[in-house]
Amino acid sequence: MERKYQAAMVLGGVGDALGFKNGHWEFCMNGLDIHRELAQLGGVRKIRVALPNWRVSDDTVMHIATAKALVKHGHSGDKNELIKALAMEYKNCMSNMKGRQAGITCIKSCEMLDPRSLDGCRVPFNKRGGGCGAAMRAMCIGLRYPDPDQIEDLIAVSIESGILTHHHPTGYLGALAAALFTSYAIQGKNLFEWGASLLEVLPRAKTYILNSDIDEKEENITEWDYFGKRWLEYLLDRKITEPNSEPVFPITYGVSERDDYYKTLSFHNWGGNSGHDAPMIAYDALLGCNGNWEELCNRAMFHGGDSDSTGTIAGCLFGAMHGFESVPKENYKDVEFRKELEDLSLQLCKLRSTPEESSKPVPSVYHGTPCSCDML
Repeated sequence: MERKYQAAMVLGGVGDALGFKNGHWEFCMNGLDIHRELAQLGGVRKIRVALPNWRVSDDTVMHIATAKALVKHGHSGDKNELIKALAMEYKNCMSNMKGRQAGITCIKSCEMLDPRSLDGCRVPFNKRGGGCGAAMRAMCIGLRYPDPDQIEDLIAVSIESGILTHHHPTGYLGALAAALFTSYAIQGKNLFEWGASLLEVLPRAKTYILNSDIDEKEENITEWDYFGKRWLEYLLDRKITEPNSEPVFPITYGVSERDDYYKTLSFHNWGGNSGHDAPMIAYDALLGCNGNWEELCNRAMFHGGDSDSTGTIAGCLFGAMHGFESVPKENYKDVEFRKELEDLSLQLCKLRSTPEESSKPVPSVYHGTPCSCDML
């Protein structure tokens, strides 16, 4: 199990770096152009993912921040302290965003956060807060709470982590989906059932919001249905709404066809840029790759959308399912922050298995100046 935890965290970083390509491929809107450049590089199996050409984006830096907060929190039952720890780590990691293209919603929300109090961790409801910034950093929550009897913790922590920067259901439910799918991968749950199971969890997430101390409940409930409706439409497209069903793909589903389809899933024609479709495209890639890393990359990392975010989620899910199986060492042995990602993965695994020994200090992975309560 440790190896799958390691692979989940490390391959999340690899998927991010591949989809990002120092910002060049993340903002390329034509998947065919990306695949032409990829062919000139010799294909994904020939790529040595390492600095300076393949840095990770804000996605991995914020995923590390989430994992650090979870590990530092350990087995404490005080959810409010975990919320403050997450806020602190998100605020800290903004000092390491040079050249990583951090999203404006994350930047502005982190500027507002004051982790000294729970009230300081609440940002206002944001009608434009439905982006993928909460989803891209939430997979490790599923590593921390992977078991079926931990579902209420997973719901609470994923939603609270998302609301810290993306106070909109489409945003924070993306965090829930990314965390939930990671837990399913660790459980060994049938991949074809993940999407339908997500829809079954959404009413419990709504109950959590209604019973929480989160302000602006009316605004949240007004915007609630979009996420579930888009997921239901997708599952109907793939014909996997019922138990024991298998996904159906178009006969022709190449680079251009995927680009066009991903746009139909999106909120504004940039596939993977929102909370609902970033995990959706990652899921679609997993369904279609048949456990093959190269094919996963073709579908989740190399397309004309928000390819680093879909790549981060897909890479993590693939690792949680398959470990490093079929992944060339060149792709991951020198990925930026590999040591930190591996260390955090082992501590998350230990939190699951040996509660009494799991709460160890985690070294900082950030090279900028961390904030402290006195600097907020």
